[in-house]
Amino acid sequence: MTTTERTELPTADDLRLQVRQAFESIGATVTLGPPGAHPARLPASTPITGDVLFTIAEDTPERVDAAIAEAAQAFSTWRTTPAPVRGALVARLGELLVEHKGALAALVTIEAGKIVSEALGEVQEMIDICQFAVGLSRQLYGRTIASERPGHRLMETWHPLGVVGVITAFNFPVAVWAWNTAVALVCGDTVVWKPSELTPLTAIACQALIERAASDVGAPASVSRLVLGGRELGERLVDDPRVALLSATGSVRMGREVGPRVAARFGKVLLELGGNNAAVVTPSADLDLAVRAIVFSAAGTAGQRCTTLRRLIAHRSVADELVSRIVAAYRSLPIGAPGADGTLVGPIIHARAYRDMVGALDQARADGGEVFGGERHDMGDEAAYYVAPAVVRMPAQTAVVHNETFAPILYVLTYDSLDQAIALNNEVPQGLSSAIFTTDVREAERFLAADGSDCGIANVNIGTSGAEIGGAFGGEKQTGGGRESGSDAWKAYMRRATNTVNYSSELPLAQGVHFG
Repeated sequence: MTTTERTELPTADDLRLQVRQAFESIGATVTLGPPGAHPARLPASTPITGDVLFTIAEDTPERVDAAIAEAAQAFSTWRTTPAPVRGALVARLGELLVEHKGALAALVTIEAGKIVSEALGEVQEMIDICQFAVGLSRQLYGRTIASERPGHRLMETWHPLGVVGVITAFNFPVAVWAWNTAVALVCGDTVVWKPSELTPLTAIACQALIERAASDVGAPASVSRLVLGGRELGERLVDDPRVALLSATGSVRMGREVGPRVAARFGKVLLELGGNNAAVVTPSADLDLAVRAIVFSAAGTAGQRCTTLRRLIAHRSVADELVSRIVAAYRSLPIGAPGADGTLVGPIIHARAYRDMVGALDQARADGGEVFGGERHDMGDEAAYYVAPAVVRMPAQTAVVHNETFAPILYVLTYDSLDQAIALNNEVPQGLSSAIFTTDVREAERFLAADGSDCGIANVNIGTSGAEIGGAFGGEKQTGGGRESGSDAWKAYMRRATNTVNYSSELPLAQGVHFG
């Protein structure tokens, strides 16, 4: 199949049936109303056909306040529950995710437009973080520190923080919730989740699973709460002083609003914002390997990952061949219904995303860029947006390249020296993910050094996307500076206490101070 061939889309009724079957399997009992405008109901849409499949009751601001109160009440007992016992809840959630992996992945495909393999991979990521967090529940280590005073012990301990508010984006509708929730729960926190209004169905399914897990292990029912609705509900989480940590995934614009508001009430914030990720390809690179990695990183999820490859910085000696091979690979990518066998590129999320892509490509042409691909594909439904991934040869890193467009656009720049390539990588305001393709160990180490890539993720000979849960995930600069998932990211969900214990009968003061 080539990108010019058309695959038949499922009907909206087909998708509604799949949603009902998934909900029945998972045990979600929410009322799914018929499509139609209603001020108190939230539309549940699909980018596969562009249809509204159902409407769902939208929560009121009063319901958000109640959810926070319920989570705060649950925290009063959950924080004193032994951490390994808290881990049992997350272990049970992981078991349920394994049991219902296919059903939840089907909802991800329907609601976010991900191909089957990527949807299953997102649910697997949830399972992985549950396994990580269960192990973490026995490893919330403090430390003992040498005291300068005789007969004294100095140590650090870590304690639960409180209610964690989680705001997630449409592109990873379930995995990012799991990153936060699995770790927060074993740390002794409770969670209130406001998902993207574009993905309420997957959120309802996740809530059904966590409620069942809590019931199965005897955990408080309100350790995890869900609120459904628009921006104003997220603002309740941002501004409520009972929310000790606000973890928000979204745009830089959103982060600029959220960060100062949480800081104004002295709350903690964890931001995962924009990414404008680059890969450097050196003269020594294995081009076969590089092309495979670049195509997945740039075209996977229809260019709608925060770690999507958006800039390719190629040495002048390999740029022509590299672009030729990537363009040829793009032309062979099957574009179509994400649930169909063989599809590799599904739809982008909505009309606004398509307009943003068209506007960026028009600006790139105006800036002297040469565009390959990027055309919209007629799938027989005007409300759905299927586009060919675009490659754009740019004469320079202009303003349009500096601005992340959440669509499958790969800008190609050339360089002559590695210092120049690193400067191009670091020149943009975002700092999430980066990569270098090289077989020269000096080039690799230089890219990873303190004066190399300034991103939170820096890879060698793999693409910019597809992070594993064992490492802390996040970035610098306008990406927000937050860290989620693995490594010691758990510390963001806890408060640190420094403890000094005097087990002597004397009272020496620190720094040799004498008083009286």
